[in-house]
Amino acid sequence: MDADLGSYRKSYEKQALTEVNLSDNPMEVFQKWFYEVDSNFDESETNAMTISTIGLDGFPKSRVVLLKKYTHEGFIFYTNYQSEKSKAIIANPNVCLSFFWPKAERQIIIKGRAEKVSPNMSDGYFESRPRGSQLGALVSHQSEVVKNREVLENELQQLEAEFEGKEIPRPDHWGGFIVKPVSIEFWQGRPNRLHDRIRFTLNKEFDWVIERLAP
Repeated sequence: MDADLGSYRKSYEKQALTEVNLSDNPMEVFQKWFYEVDSNFDESETNAMTISTIGLDGFPKSRVVLLKKYTHEGFIFYTNYQSEKSKAIIANPNVCLSFFWPKAERQIIIKGRAEKVSPNMSDGYFESRPRGSQLGALVSHQSEVVKNREVLENELQQLEAEFEGKEIPRPDHWGGFIVKPVSIEFWQGRPNRLHDRIRFTLNKEFDWVIERLAP
């Protein structure tokens, strides 16, 4: 199989990223970009982000998860604590998050350290999920091998009957992580591949250092 993609080209011309009126807090810049993209561009899931971890086998692995909350401290998502992803995070909490919004011609790349959120926060989010998603968290032994799909569907039916008319408790093996950033890079596509890249890096005094990077 041979496919030459050398002719795939696009000129990025929609916006610019300059230091003029740029907040010195990257979380404020993130919030501004997120709302701009969510309000003005037809991105299907603005909160979709790629998380990259270093697995127990020594290989990096990336997959898409959904951002469910962000605060001045960091970025929060929820998952199965027994999954391959979570085991990698617990062994090495240094992770990378990335957002790619092609219609806005923007990327954000975040390096940070992940830690579990409080059980109360995980409880609150779990209670807000649809019942089907709650039951799915009970059914799925995430990342483990299953014989076939029928195994999952049969277990889901059993749990639907078991919890009919009852509150579904959050399983201990399911909850949130918060990624606390140490570096956030904002990337804006520009013509002639001279893209704008501005990076915020947290120093030892917990101040953000702002630098422009060559494209």
